[in-house]
Amino acid sequence: MKVTFLGTGTSQGVPLIACTCIVCQSNDSRDKRLRTSILIEEKGKTFVIDTGPDFRQQMLRENVKKLDAVLFTHEHKDHIAGFDDIRAFNYIQKRKMDIYASAHVQEAIKREFAYIFSDFKYPGIPEINLFLLENKSTVIHDVDFLPIEVMHYKLPVFGFRVNDFTYITDANYISDTEKEKIKGTKILVLTALRREPHISHFNLEQAIELAKELNPGKTYFTHISHQLGLHAEVQKELPANIELAYDGLKIEV
Repeated sequence: MKVTFLGTGTSQGVPLIACTCIVCQSNDSRDKRLRTSILIEEKGKTFVIDTGPDFRQQMLRENVKKLDAVLFTHEHKDHIAGFDDIRAFNYIQKRKMDIYASAHVQEAIKREFAYIFSDFKYPGIPEINLFLLENKSTVIHDVDFLPIEVMHYKLPVFGFRVNDFTYITDANYISDTEKEKIKGTKILVLTALRREPHISHFNLEQAIELAKELNPGKTYFTHISHQLGLHAEVQKELPANIELAYDGLKIEV
């Protein structure tokens, strides 16, 4: 299985105007972070988890020619805002896109992209097959996705385990029951927003502690804000089996 980090950043703490902070001014490409998303390639199929505002740019950068399904972690704008751009794959693939989302994420998509679901189908709008994603193992195009329900403050969010790979973003709490689903994974991807405590995300210290508790073979941190600091500097502080992910990073699992 091949995993590509499409984006490892977040809208949290990202300036909207020209900024002179050390991260914005860094010449290290690893400090240039689009909104968090990943691409999974397995059994000849291609999946994207979350379509943030940078979805189109990410697809172009990685030269993605085929997309079989999209899964959503939750409904916040930095994870669904690029949804409309699946229409390009409708055009190329001549079929509807399979979309997997929980009931509350589906409500948000229907609200934010109402024109897709209107009785009058305007020519060229995204065409989708919408499937309910529940907290149980789900086979999508012959690939088994195991949802892992985590809490993003008071909002339930889905992480996913595929084979020996586990992906969790936007979380500050994981129950013992859900942790059992993660144990034994070889690769864990986990949110580590910043150094300071946050109401709805693990900070760096908490993410390191959780990684040690779950004890995967390797952990990558994602959903990184500018407030965490420079990639090269933060990486020096991390245990040997933990790394900061970066946009465009590709791993084999």
